[in-house]
Amino acid sequence: MTVGEWCEVWLEGYRTRRESTVRQAEVHIKIIRAHFNAVPLSAVKPSDVRSWTAKLKAEGRADSYVYAIYARLSQLFSDAVHDGLVARNPCSRRTSPGMGKQRPYVATTEQIWAIYEAVPPGVRPAILLGAHAGLRLAEAAALRPSDVDFMRGVVSPAIQWPDRPLKSHISRSSIPIPQEMAFELAEAVRLGKGKSIVTDEWRNPGGPWTIERGIRAARKSIDDLPDDFRFHDLRHYFASLLIASGLDVKVVQARLRHASAKTTLDTYSHLWPDRDESSREAVAAVYLTRRKSGDGSVQGTA
Repeated sequence: MTVGEWCEVWLEGYRTRRESTVRQAEVHIKIIRAHFNAVPLSAVKPSDVRSWTAKLKAEGRADSYVYAIYARLSQLFSDAVHDGLVARNPCSRRTSPGMGKQRPYVATTEQIWAIYEAVPPGVRPAILLGAHAGLRLAEAAALRPSDVDFMRGVVSPAIQWPDRPLKSHISRSSIPIPQEMAFELAEAVRLGKGKSIVTDEWRNPGGPWTIERGIRAARKSIDDLPDDFRFHDLRHYFASLLIASGLDVKVVQARLRHASAKTTLDTYSHLWPDRDESSREAVAAVYLTRRKSGDGSVQGTA
């Protein structure tokens, strides 16, 4: 069986995933087939994989994207091994390209409020839901009045736009919000005729396009905001806000509704404050206690 033939078989079994997940896989597989299509599965060697990823980089693709395509090839071969089609996976740590992940852009609080003021009134609730509750774009667009407990101050995403299941089970986790934000969302419900929280210019439910269009128009007028700033960057701001407030990784993971703490750390570990001084002070306290107890002092040596 060739790589191209296996891609077709594999993709058919993969179509049980979400539509957007399948589309992403199709894009990756198109790139894989462009290089390996007619090559027998058993003929692909680790050296072939290394030269292929080097070619992808030479074509100008970002390191993070090359890694994503490589990970897809590894997934294809892992499943081929499981099916008994090949004896081993040519992808390993020795063939893996660097992940090349860039640190996410974190807007300032002033920039967030400037975006809020610059977007149309119907889009403003989406800015709050992204920056102060960490909702994803499709979640914010689909949020219904029934998904918010205005009295207790709790947001509970239930669907993605337009009416699709959430990304994962953990995505259904509730998010506490301050009462001030609950008041803002309640006012948005009135603007949306009681049917939706995010609205377009005609007061109809506003979809992802309505939100992103509002942000694109607003970012031009805000100092130092990147030209490619998008709704998902509001989620980065939310993460930075929680970390700066002293919350630990498990709490931040829960609020972002990540599947694991590893995902949270891989993306935001650089935002946690440097603990060198804290650890130094912890050990210094031991010496201070010893001196106060009169047991002696540390002597230098020649």
